[in-house]
Amino acid sequence: MLIIGFGTTETLLSTHFFTCETCGNQGAHQLVRQARRFSIFFIPVITVSRRYYDNCMVCGRSMEISREQAESAARQVGPDLR
Repeated sequence: MLIIGFGTTETLLSTHFFTCETCGNQGAHQLVRQARRFSIFFIPVITVSRRYYDNCMVCGRSMEISREQAESAARQVGPDLR
C-alpha cells in the first residue's frame, strides 16, 4: 500500500506598510509564498507549483502577484522587518 498525496505550505516572506487600493486604509500587507508539494508517505518529494500573494491585514484582501514582483518587494524591506 502506497500513500501519496499533495500538501500546501505558506511562508511569510516580508511585511510592508502602505495604502491598500481596495479599502483605502494604510496598514500592514504580508507577502506570502504558497507552495504545493507532492508527497510519498507524508514526506514532501517535489514542489508542483508556487504562488505569491499580497494580503492586506486591514480588509483581508488577497491578491496573487508574479514571482518577479514578490522578489522585488522582498528586497525592498529593511532588515528590521524581516
